[in-house]
Amino acid sequence: MAKLTGKVAVVTGASKGIGAAIAGELAKDGASVIVNYANSAQGAEAVVAKLKANGGKAKAVRADVSKPAEAKQLVDSAVSEFGRLDVLVNNAGVYEFLPLQQITEEHFERMFDLNVRGLLFATQAAAGAIGDQGGSIINIGSMASQAPPPGGSVYSATKAALDAITQSLAVELGPKKILVNAVLPGPVETEGVQSMGGKENQFIAQLVNQTPLGRIGTPRDIATVVSFLASEDAGWITGQIIPVAGGLR
Repeated sequence: MAKLTGKVAVVTGASKGIGAAIAGELAKDGASVIVNYANSAQGAEAVVAKLKANGGKAKAVRADVSKPAEAKQLVDSAVSEFGRLDVLVNNAGVYEFLPLQQITEEHFERMFDLNVRGLLFATQAAAGAIGDQGGSIINIGSMASQAPPPGGSVYSATKAALDAITQSLAVELGPKKILVNAVLPGPVETEGVQSMGGKENQFIAQLVNQTPLGRIGTPRDIATVVSFLASEDAGWITGQIIPVAGGLR
């Protein structure tokens, strides 16, 4: 029996990249998966079609989790579709690097609205829906919270907030048997990275050179760790900030 058989998971921001890989890994390991998206319906439906073709159970659901009402509707859709909720993966996020003099209110609000506000209210909704059996909240952070790069002050601040929220809620939700952990990817080969150019690509190359394993990560490198944290094998792990970055420090 697959290690997540019978579990129901919501993955936010799962229409592409790391989120899509996480949805795929959870489904492969037996979970029924809500594939959340905010804008890319086509991408989310393609992910769902792939999961179903491989024998998984999945449904695409649109919701902007930075809006609390929509975050709750997303969680409610999982219970309505599959009868319960066991796992929330807070993957939805945005990133943009700007030097101090170019930071605007719009930039600041865009980052914090999704990366922090969205995570918090999606978790609030999920914690209310997870039953007495307990469950798992897994937050996808970034190594930028550990080593903030130039131009990344706002983005890094959102990911540092994610780390703090993870540790606080692990203590708060532990009595409900809800585990809360964070996974911090290093540089990962995603559509966003592929579209970068110039200085951004040079920055990624510099990070890879600082990585003991000497390569960029893949979305599945992250997804397999998330699936482990969602399983009963990780039942004694909570409040942890876990770099998954090839040894990058």
